[in-house]
Amino acid sequence: MGNNLHRPLGQDRKPKAGGSKTANSAWGTRLGVIAVLLAVIGGAGWIALSGARIETTETTVVMQSSSTDAASKITDDTDDTAQPDEDDELTTDHPGTDDALPELHGESGANIVTTLGDDGEEIEKITPADRDNKRPVLLKMPGRVGQNPRLAHLPDPAIIEQTENGRLPVRGANGERPFDVYARPWSGARGARIAIIVGGLGLSQTGTQYAITALPEEITLAFAANGNSLQRWMQEARRDGHEILLQVPFEPFDYPANDPGPGTLTVAAGAAANLEELHAAMGQITNYTGITNFMGGRFLADPDALEPIMRDLAGRGLMFVDDGTSARSLADRFARTLGIPFAASDMVLDATQERGYILSKLDDLERIARRNGQAVGVASAFDVSVDAIATWTNEAKARGIEIVSASAVADDPEQ
Repeated sequence: MGNNLHRPLGQDRKPKAGGSKTANSAWGTRLGVIAVLLAVIGGAGWIALSGARIETTETTVVMQSSSTDAASKITDDTDDTAQPDEDDELTTDHPGTDDALPELHGESGANIVTTLGDDGEEIEKITPADRDNKRPVLLKMPGRVGQNPRLAHLPDPAIIEQTENGRLPVRGANGERPFDVYARPWSGARGARIAIIVGGLGLSQTGTQYAITALPEEITLAFAANGNSLQRWMQEARRDGHEILLQVPFEPFDYPANDPGPGTLTVAAGAAANLEELHAAMGQITNYTGITNFMGGRFLADPDALEPIMRDLAGRGLMFVDDGTSARSLADRFARTLGIPFAASDMVLDATQERGYILSKLDDLERIARRNGQAVGVASAFDVSVDAIATWTNEAKARGIEIVSASAVADDPEQ
């Protein structure tokens, strides 16, 4: 025992068995670290190679977004003919090209074969449809209402035809109507709803800019066909969520002493000349659900003059909104006969340019809506009208009134 007290600590321990095992364990750890590093390097390489395709697709979208943002810069008193919109160039891309995602109709994404079973019951066999291009596609559902908000300022190529008068709206190959595609969706709930249409946009640059900025997005905007920079203003309005109409001048009873302006459709001009004027007006702008009249007491009361115009609208899938200023208008009768979505104004809100008067007319409009379920009012883009409508609209929504677009109150024979 005494000898043990004088020995250095640890000198009497026996060497442990398995020293070689500790060494092997260390080498195993090193090999594990090397394997992990190789896995990380290999994974990074795979991501770099496979991500190139994804990066290309994202770059395409970003390029389109930046181009459309550039077109949103507004300069007063600048005509579209002098400075074409950059968005116009984007819309020339055809589906399936390298610069845009191809579009596929919602009903064409599968092969559907229907057969009869032994008991007479129908059996549907659904298999995926083959696509030559394996890139992602944008599915376009049948009967859809409204555009993607991010694309609402761009015309839908499926419902556009290129003509000498520019891009005109048409029914799509699968029955799509501009009335549906460019419509602003609404809740569909029961209750009183009101549509307010503010017209005359495009005639005054500063007035147009103020109306688009100040009016709530639920207000429908009507652009005068003989206005300026219409495509640019349309893009600005659509980006802000507005549904839009094209306001076409028609002959009043006291024409030409009371002249609606260039491009007026007249009874004496005849069908061919009037259709040419109509198409010229249509080509000034895109993304509208239908047209509305500016004046037109005489023209809308003449069946021979009105019929060719209404037939053209029916074939194109457009709505007609009567501003209600002519008691002799035949537009509603032709709309029912030809299957045209139709709405008529219940009152002009700003016949007197005074804030108190306009607010009282808006209150009258609310009473009509609560009695009938819906009501339509029209006004012009004067500053006093815009301010009164903006204030009243926000208060009406707090009272349970739903403010909707013109398409939401239209009588649609196809529904």
